[in-house]
Amino acid sequence: MRTIVFRACVIAVAVACGTPVFVSAQTQFPVGRGPLFQAAIQAASGSQPVTPTAQQAGSQTPAGPTRRLTADEAVMLAVENNLGIQIARIDPQIQDLTVLQARTNWSPTLTTSFQCNSQDAPNQNIIGGGATTSSSDAFQNSTGVQQVFPWGGSYNVAWNSSRFESNSNISAANPQLRSSMSLQYAQPLLRNWNIDNARQQLLTSEKNREIADIQLRQTLATTMRTVRNAYWDLAYAVASLSVQQQSLELAQESLRNTRSRVEIGTTPPIDIVEAESEVATRQEAVIVAEAQIASSEDTLRALVFNPSLPDFWTLHIEPTELPPFQVTKVDTEAAVRAALDRRTDLLMAKKSLEIDDIGIRFYHNQTLPDVSANFTYGLQGLGGTTLVRGPGIFGPNTGDVIGQANRGFGTVLGDLFRNDFPNWTATLNVSYPLGRSSAQANLARVKLQQAQSTTQLRNQELQVATQVRQAARNVQTNQQRVETTRASRQLAERRLDAEQRKFTAGTSTSFQVFQTQRDLSQARNNELRATLDYSRSIVDLETVQEVPLGGGGGGGGVTAASASAVR
Repeated sequence: MRTIVFRACVIAVAVACGTPVFVSAQTQFPVGRGPLFQAAIQAASGSQPVTPTAQQAGSQTPAGPTRRLTADEAVMLAVENNLGIQIARIDPQIQDLTVLQARTNWSPTLTTSFQCNSQDAPNQNIIGGGATTSSSDAFQNSTGVQQVFPWGGSYNVAWNSSRFESNSNISAANPQLRSSMSLQYAQPLLRNWNIDNARQQLLTSEKNREIADIQLRQTLATTMRTVRNAYWDLAYAVASLSVQQQSLELAQESLRNTRSRVEIGTTPPIDIVEAESEVATRQEAVIVAEAQIASSEDTLRALVFNPSLPDFWTLHIEPTELPPFQVTKVDTEAAVRAALDRRTDLLMAKKSLEIDDIGIRFYHNQTLPDVSANFTYGLQGLGGTTLVRGPGIFGPNTGDVIGQANRGFGTVLGDLFRNDFPNWTATLNVSYPLGRSSAQANLARVKLQQAQSTTQLRNQELQVATQVRQAARNVQTNQQRVETTRASRQLAERRLDAEQRKFTAGTSTSFQVFQTQRDLSQARNNELRATLDYSRSIVDLETVQEVPLGGGGGGGGVTAASASAVR
């Protein structure tokens, strides 16, 4: 049941990750449920998608099965399969056992023991009878229960019984049966009254359990950020390959036109060399882009898929969307407030301060005098086979044996239950160290640590506000970059069209055409890169309200709490 609840919570977190951070109510950043990937490439490049040649298509055919993924689906797979998340899930379970271990300090303990003893020794007692050897056999049994209470008190209940037999003539009963019962209770009155070492351990372990939950949340958030960024990197790599292929197609077309012009004598043959060189350069760019796709696939694969799958390394990942772009207005102050309330590093720092508070309580209590009250109540009974003697020279019951009386073990137990032979003891103990105690030194140390931690928390809050403001500024900067690179790409397309017409009219050179093609390819890549950076900055703004961008578990990500900041 616990696993089902956890998975439900994680799925809710992952689904909410698609919602951006603080923006104006009029706009909302899309989470990526956009057009198909090829249509997105066409919209980003401003031209028709390139149809790869047969050779190019063959080089891109995956060796294994293909898995089409959206960004949200990649996040959901990572939540289930990512090894870093699986490792982090174990930490709360470990802390649960630590809390359970701390609670065992108050568990009752049952003790029992059995002892048999036989002894033969030279007789050294002149009134012990005429035997030269003193022999005895004994059997003892002890059973008890002891326990410490959560308020510091403790009790110990013990029941003892024994049987003793010897050849001595002076024993009151032979064999002799004994039974006794005792109850002891001890209660600290000052030191260890409100808090003691066991309670300090329990409270500290419970705080560490809460910190483990925060760390798991941090791992989820950072991993989700890493997955989204890895997905957008792969999408960018595929789109960049398409741009490089378009550039290669333009170079190949220029090469064909140049060869036609050379054949009719309007262009010198040396221009063919320049065109072929340009084609080779752009073929290299295509090869590099294909390698980048493979590297990006491996990065995303390691984050979202189960490594035990038989086709883990051969599975081809096909992203179905490009990083989306929509103009957003960021509410920086609201994002800062959200970060100060929810950042995991701040929450862990506050939990550490609470642990310091527990230490201060404990060590302050240890500086008090040790005053404790103890009360012991006991019962006993005696039985066995008793020799009955007549009058003797030493008085009654000192003469010859005239009979015997038997008191069985049941009669002995009756003495206990009837409370025939009670005894009790009450004690008040007081102790106080003269001079400075170790508890006072520990108390001073913990107070200094708490003051240091408080200052560190204030510094962390300042750093968090700075990070959030910088992340918000990055969103605004990258948004402007997208707009300017888009305009630059459109101008580069118009310039290439004009340069090609001038070349056809003979007023331009092939070098200028190639240079304009390279400029267009660079402008398209710049637009793709700016769009990718914009999407990453949105993810960073969402994440920085939850976790440090450089810390946490298996990467970065977005949680439901941070996503709720974007409206």
